[in-house]
Amino acid sequence: MTNLLPVLDRASANVSASLERLFELVRIRSISTDPAYKAECRRAAEWLVTELRSLGFDATVRDTAGHPMVVAHHEAGRPDAPHVLFYGHYDVQPVDPLDQWDHDPFEPAVRDMPGGRRIITGRGTSDDKGQLMTFVEACRSYKETTGSLPCRVTILFEGEEESGSPSLKPFLEANASELTADFALVCDTSMWDADTPAIAAGLRGLVGEEIVVRAADRDLHSGYFGGVAANPVHILADVLAGLHDADGRVTLDGFYEGVEETPAAILADWEALGCTAESFLGEIGLSIPAGEKDRSVPELTWARPTAEVNGITGGYTGEGFKTVIAAEASAKISFRLVGKQDPARIRDSFRAYVRSRLPADCSVTFHAHGGSPAIQLPYDSPLLNKAKAALSAEWPKPALVIGMGGSIPIVGDFQKMLGMESLLVGFALSDDRIHSPNEKYELRSFEKGIRSWIRILAALENR
Repeated sequence: MTNLLPVLDRASANVSASLERLFELVRIRSISTDPAYKAECRRAAEWLVTELRSLGFDATVRDTAGHPMVVAHHEAGRPDAPHVLFYGHYDVQPVDPLDQWDHDPFEPAVRDMPGGRRIITGRGTSDDKGQLMTFVEACRSYKETTGSLPCRVTILFEGEEESGSPSLKPFLEANASELTADFALVCDTSMWDADTPAIAAGLRGLVGEEIVVRAADRDLHSGYFGGVAANPVHILADVLAGLHDADGRVTLDGFYEGVEETPAAILADWEALGCTAESFLGEIGLSIPAGEKDRSVPELTWARPTAEVNGITGGYTGEGFKTVIAAEASAKISFRLVGKQDPARIRDSFRAYVRSRLPADCSVTFHAHGGSPAIQLPYDSPLLNKAKAALSAEWPKPALVIGMGGSIPIVGDFQKMLGMESLLVGFALSDDRIHSPNEKYELRSFEKGIRSWIRILAALENR
């Protein structure tokens, strides 16, 4: 096994040069959603290829229908070492509104903050250029110290993550054999707090549905037809209200099939975080939790499924008042899934439920808006536990295994299309202002992120 101390020392000695390289990448205005920056996106890809080739990677720019991918390969020092695929994205969000920035978003700098904190400012410093460069610089420290890498490494950097990744699935399909590894490493997530690293073991899945309930063949005068004609807004309100019982559980038939209880040891770790309903909801002006009763806030947001109404329309909503019974009403509903819940079965169950509550002379149409299963890494996974120990050795507090309430589509694609589990480790903080003016990345996150990947690669070296 590699002697880590010289590699870690090299990373610390390289910090100034590592920062300069990150600054060069941040200065490239790789805004993927704006066609005006197409050449800049290619320039970012070419810059990364040049850097990776300087480290001995076989790196190339791969054209797609949109912005190019970067693919790079490097063999390990040992032929029996595991093969990892590292994923990141070099594209960034637009900077609008520009007048809300305190500085040029594409002229990065290190700035001193109260309390001794030092931050790296600029668009993409946290999402995701600073994050992906922690891994590149970790590889640099290994190569400059040992001449090799502890694992066989494939790198995939895409240039469309911030604009929906339209080219990603076709690219994965066309290059599946080249990109398939033992597992994937994804660095596009956050720490729990400034001293506590986190590994996301679970990502909730998603089912999106839009329903349109129709009754009469036209809008009706509420004085003439009220009390007699079916009102789609009333029907829809009844449907939506019936989605939950008095204890906050979703009432759909079979909804909880495939939902597993979180291990007691993990729940105890989450409980120790002290994340209460008051602390979690206080910053948004609330204090009373909704959802399933007798569940903690972390469990509700990371490990339990949900049904949420995202929008309702129906009747007259303009200025003034109009006494009308609408001909139709609609709603958008999203279900967040966990464990082994089947998106297709959830959709079918929801549609059957809606139809069961509809009067015989009314109709409903459904419009699907995506469906993907949850991703769950076993809590006793050797991959997870090795990374947890490695992170805990680097940071002041032990690494925490968490879930994520949202979804990262690439992780699902790696699992479904390439058959790979993903280890999600990131060093962003909740106040990094990603996608907003004045985006930043903690200098400490950058420095210790590099050292963290050095430790993780070493931990993964032995299967």
